[in-house]
Amino acid sequence: MIELERLTKRYGDFTAVDGLSLQVARGEIFGFLGPNGAGKTTTIRMMMGLLQPTDGRIRLGGFDLAEQPIDAKRLAGFVPDRPFLYEKLTAVELLRFCADLYEVPASVREPRLEKLLGIFDLSEWGGELIESYSHGMKQRLAFAAALLHEPQLLVVDEPMVGMDPRGARVLRSLLRSLALGGTTLFLSTHSLEVAEALCDRIGIIQSGRLIAIGTLDELRSRAGDATRLEEVFLKLTGAEDMLDVIEALRA
Repeated sequence: MIELERLTKRYGDFTAVDGLSLQVARGEIFGFLGPNGAGKTTTIRMMMGLLQPTDGRIRLGGFDLAEQPIDAKRLAGFVPDRPFLYEKLTAVELLRFCADLYEVPASVREPRLEKLLGIFDLSEWGGELIESYSHGMKQRLAFAAALLHEPQLLVVDEPMVGMDPRGARVLRSLLRSLALGGTTLFLSTHSLEVAEALCDRIGIIQSGRLIAIGTLDELRSRAGDATRLEEVFLKLTGAEDMLDVIEALRA
């Protein structure tokens, strides 16, 4: 579903993403991890057509994003870490607008809209202006908008940001259900617990380069005696000294 070939983004002398290549299969939950400034969000913005790569190729569902941008983007739903929503619209108006953009047939639009509002516990707020929403409610609405056209690929930058425990639990269950139904999920997150609980495979990026990729067991093997993903991540990114700090705080 996702093919990145030597994907590169430069800003003058600074290289934010450096020759990144990876593939994500249909129905896979892929975790994309890395320290702050590693290039995760830049990679995602290129994948979603919001940034032009300096070099490399992106294919989504077999469509080349540079040559067939509409076909590629039609397959995908995107939830950024800071979603922009038209706050002078109600939730229902925003979802109808998104449905029109993705040409969702009128016969299925309203039932699907109502179902998503229910899933994300927003039914009672559907007629309220988005400007009255809390941050967590806006995040849930962004998910509803991204899922309205039933995308084959869902790309999420920090999925649990602003979510309360109940909302986060509902979202984890929904993401698992989507993957079981064949939807490909690409999750960029700082929450190692989320990645450990959900992801089939994990890629770790540092300084714009993919330094490790594989299942959790494969990454554990590379990291020696590490068992938790937190330990694996710190060892592979060269921050092993933080392990002693973490253990001291736990004690």
